[in-house]
Amino acid sequence: MPSFEYLVKDKAGKDLKGVQDAADAPELVRQLRTQGYLVVRVEQVKKGPSILSVQKGPAPRGAKGKPGSIKLDDLVIFARQMATLVAAGIPLIQSIDILGEQMDKEKFRLVLRRMHSDVQSGKSLSEAMQVHQKVFSALFIHMVRAGETSGRLQEILDRVAHYFEKSSALQKKVKAAMMYPLIVSIMAFAITFAMLAFVIPKFATIFEGLGAKLPMPTQILINLSNYLAANWWWILAVIGGAVFMFVQYTRSPFGRLSWDSFTLRMPIFGPIIMKVAVSKFSRTLSTLVRSGVAILSALEIVSKTSGNARIEKIIIDLMASVKRGESIAGPLSKSGIFPSMVVRMISIGEETGELEAMLTKIADFYDTQVDAAVAGLTSLIEPLIIAFLGVVIGGIVIALFLPILTLTQAIK
Repeated sequence: MPSFEYLVKDKAGKDLKGVQDAADAPELVRQLRTQGYLVVRVEQVKKGPSILSVQKGPAPRGAKGKPGSIKLDDLVIFARQMATLVAAGIPLIQSIDILGEQMDKEKFRLVLRRMHSDVQSGKSLSEAMQVHQKVFSALFIHMVRAGETSGRLQEILDRVAHYFEKSSALQKKVKAAMMYPLIVSIMAFAITFAMLAFVIPKFATIFEGLGAKLPMPTQILINLSNYLAANWWWILAVIGGAVFMFVQYTRSPFGRLSWDSFTLRMPIFGPIIMKVAVSKFSRTLSTLVRSGVAILSALEIVSKTSGNARIEKIIIDLMASVKRGESIAGPLSKSGIFPSMVVRMISIGEETGELEAMLTKIADFYDTQVDAAVAGLTSLIEPLIIAFLGVVIGGIVIALFLPILTLTQAIK
């Protein structure tokens, strides 16, 4: 007997979804009408390998997904493909089934299998996603719920995918800007530490055999090297302990707020972090408002996804102001973080009823600003690191060769 997926409305106007076996579609429609439901849609579920059978049966050779956590790029692919399947008229249950078979990550496959089971039992897509909040953010869930309510799920999923694509690109640019100087600095420190602790003591033994008085730079270098060679283990322990204490401090509410406030004002990197925060705030709020999410709910989601405790506190204060009937622009201008241009554009958007359009323009503008700032930072830091390495390594080499030059002059 074939199975049919149906969407009906009860007497209170609430949407109900489910899957039921029937001889044919007209027979199922008659059954549903007899129960007092208004039938909106009945579609036959095509027979095929169910995702549940894949879960219960033995997996075919090579069918197991890759290990690893679910990343933002995985969510982009999921949202984009789900939007395509929904737009093609494929039933929701089958869409989840298809995506579950295609996902590379085994963890994501398991999540989709559970979602398939939940949707098949009558839950909506947003309700099925709600169970997996570690995978799907509050923003994703609220937007899907808004799409289900408005009947524009395909459009909303497209918008989610576009938002995640922009966020992922911005995130990668910032990581690239931060990681390059960090990695080079760590390598420079490790090489310098290794030379002082393990290489220079061998030169010191040679110099002692010469019996000559060493120049002051060389003597200072050897003394420092001897100290590091004798105490390198506890110096590394102190550095490791300091890093551990710093991480624990930034995990506390007060420490995180203090550190995030400092990062917004720190030299060189601060302006980039501020631009990223403004872009993320604007794009997230714009996407939620455009999708029909209530303003207070949208602001709550923006605060939770801001990634910066200082910005989160500003948005929470902003929510309290909005509840009192104030505008969005007023509290933002008092924060001291958001640039005046951003505040003015938001104010104009509120006055003209074009808030979503203004927020999108702000986000696009600051995305461009981040690109320019990252390029400028890379071109600035590269010569500074090279100069630093030249001074440090060059100073060590000169200090090592000074005794040889002194002895050569004495022989002459």
